[in-house]
Parts: sequence; C-alpha cells; structure tokens
Amino acid sequence: MAITKAAPQKTGETGETGETGETGETGETGRAGQEGRHLNSPLLLTMLMVVLVLLQSPIRRALSAPVMQSWTTVFVAVMVQALPFLVLGVLLSAAIAVFVPPSFFARALPGRPALAVPVAGAAGAVLPGCECASVPVAGALVRRGVAPAAALTFLLSAPAINPIVLTATAVAFPGNPEMVLARLVASLLVACAMGWLWLRLGRTDWLKPPSHPSHDGQSKGEAFWGSVRHDVMHAGGFLVVGAMAAATLKAMAPESWLRAAADNPVLSVLALAILAVVLSICSEADAFVAASLSQFSLTARLTFLVVGPMIDLKLFAMQTGTFGRAFALRFAPATFTLAVVVSVLTGWVIL
Repeated sequence: MAITKAAPQKTGETGETGETGETGETGETGRAGQEGRHLNSPLLLTMLMVVLVLLQSPIRRALSAPVMQSWTTVFVAVMVQALPFLVLGVLLSAAIAVFVPPSFFARALPGRPALAVPVAGAAGAVLPGCECASVPVAGALVRRGVAPAAALTFLLSAPAINPIVLTATAVAFPGNPEMVLARLVASLLVACAMGWLWLRLGRTDWLKPPSHPSHDGQSKGEAFWGSVRHDVMHAGGFLVVGAMAAATLKAMAPESWLRAAADNPVLSVLALAILAVVLSICSEADAFVAASLSQFSLTARLTFLVVGPMIDLKLFAMQTGTFGRAFALRFAPATFTLAVVVSVLTGWVIL
C-alpha cells in the first residue's frame, strides 16, 4: 500500500518538476537566444572602436588633407559658438513650457483677435523658446480658448525674435549689427501677417483640436528635465547636421558654383531659403551657420534666418501632428512664401 501510494506521488512530482524544468529551460534558452540576436550599445561601441583602430592610418591621412582641415575648422567653430546659446535656449524654453501655465497667456491677450495678433507677436520677443517648444505651447493656447490666429502668431514669432536668438545673431554678425534689427522686423512682420491672414481666410475645419501634452501626470521637475533632455538631443542633432552641411558647403563645394549662386540675387535668396527648410537648425544656433556662408549677401542670409525658425522639415512634421495635415499643407507654403518676400523687402530697406 505504501509503495502503491508513493509511486503516483513520485510520478506526479517528477512530472511537475520535469514540465516546470523543461518549460523554464526552454524559456530561458529562448530569451538568451533573443538577447544574443540583438546588438546593444556597448557592443556597437566596441565594434566602432575596433574599426577605428584598424583604419587609423587611412583616417589620419584623410584628416590631414587641406580640405578636411578647412572642413574641421568651420565645423568646430560653428559648434563652439552655437552650443552655449542652444543649451540656454532649451533651458528657458523648458522652464516656460512647464512652469508657466497656458492660462497666463489667455489672460494676457486682448479679447479681440485682431488686437491679440500683434500682442502675441510681441510676446515672442520677451519669452525665449525654440521652435521645438513653440508648437506645443501654441497647441496649449488653442486648448485654453486663445484665438487660433493669436496662437499661430506666437508660434511663429517666439522662436524667431526672442532675446536668446537676437543675442546669438549679434554675436554671429559682429560687423553687421543691422542684421539683428532686420531679423526682428522681418520675423515680426511675417508672424503678424500670417496671424491676420489666418483670421481672414482660415477655417475651423482645417485645424484639428490639439491633443493634451505628453508630460501630464509627471511632476514639474520630471517634466522640466524630460523636456530639456528631449530638446537638447533633438535640437543638438539638427545643429550637428547644420554645422556639417555648412562646413561641407564652405570647404568642398566648387567656388565657381557658390559664386554663381551668390552673384544671382534671386537664386541666392531661394537657395538659402530652401537650405533653411532642409537643414532644420534650431533658431538659437542658425545665426552662426548663416554667418559662415559668407559668399552670400546679407539679404540672402537674412532670408535663411527668417525662414528657418518658421518653417522647416521638423516644424512641418510637428505642426502636422499637433494641428493636422489639412492645416500644415496650407500654413507651411503660405509661411514660406511670405517669409521670403518680407525678408527680401526688409533686406532692401535695412541692409
């Protein structure tokens, strides 16, 4: 009897243990296989270091070439000059986005939309923020009942005429202080004109209601540092791309091409306007890239500075995600055209 009772018990325990063991081993083996199939950051870094060590002689010869030395000089100069303004702008932008409630703007703006447009445009001169932060702030203003025309005016003016951007422009163009005034006037005119244009021709069905901000449920400190980390990585990456493009254009593009584009007033303006859209450089740093393009006229570089903070590839994507595709497909081309025209007229008068 004892043996008969013990046998099933042993068999059951063995079966349970065997099933559990096989399942556990299989699961662990599967997880180990999955982990083995994925590359992680330390492994990629190690592989990169090995490649650099193996190719150090060709890399050294390439970097010692005169064209690469010129490229490196321009790239480092742009980065060193622009990075402090970028970091300061990101810190102030995150502080405003997190600690200043949107209701403050709603109370500060006049009730009549036609009057709220220039007030919102002027508010951009005293509230630092890059274009990455202006889109969600404008979305928050619309959610709180601010007239869309005023919110869109603030969206365009804040990253273009705030104190950080104007100071960076003065530092980047020490011999041309009129560039600061020209950038302020042209950007403010474009922002207000687009606000009034939307007030006149805009339709509510083009504007998708903005979603709630992504940092809901977080503490103020968590939201602040999260915004800082995101904007530094995001805007810093575009700054690196912009500095590389400027250095490449300066060091490697044939001088005859640059001279032909720079000597043609229409072509030079359109070329730098399109370049501003493609490079998508943060407004706190774009003045140093523009200053490095010394082959082009001041008016063409002013167009680069006015267009970039108002419409570029990343802004178009952010505006589409916040306000909808129907809005972005109408707002972006109108902003680009008006920014180019106003920049040329402002440059003709001031520069």
